Amino acid sequence: MMKLLNQKVLPAITLAVLSVALFASGQTAYAFGGTIQNGADSARGSDQSANLFGNSGIFQTITNVLLFILGAVSVIMIIIGGLRYVVSGGNSANVTAAKNTILYAIVGIIVAILAYAIVNFVLGSFTAGGASGGTNI
Repeated sequence: MMKLLNQKVLPAITLAVLSVALFASGQTAYAFGGTIQNGADSARGSDQSANLFGNSGIFQTITNVLLFILGAVSVIMIIIGGLRYVVSGGNSANVTAAKNTILYAIVGIIVAILAYAIVNFVLGSFTAGGASGGTNI
């Protein structure tokens, strides 16, 4: 019984007490009145870039680099799949494996393009006058 109390009940009680203490402390959350950019600016270190969103922002740069790497790997896998298909010699297992390699590489390219579009849409909705024309959060 004591083991159950120590493992399950005591952490739950501690979490409940801390939650009540946090909400009852009267601290104001400043994130509700600002934008995401304001929150990012307040969390940014002194040696970090201030430009997070937009065409030259960090998120866009990371997305472009990852998309380039994914595209290059997909093209290489399509070439490898083609070579496997040519060298298969009519063996049905090797032909199937080669076709699957090509198929998965094409699916990877499609997923990368969709991910790029989704990231651009989401980042555009967080910037002023973004892609969706929405307001800042």
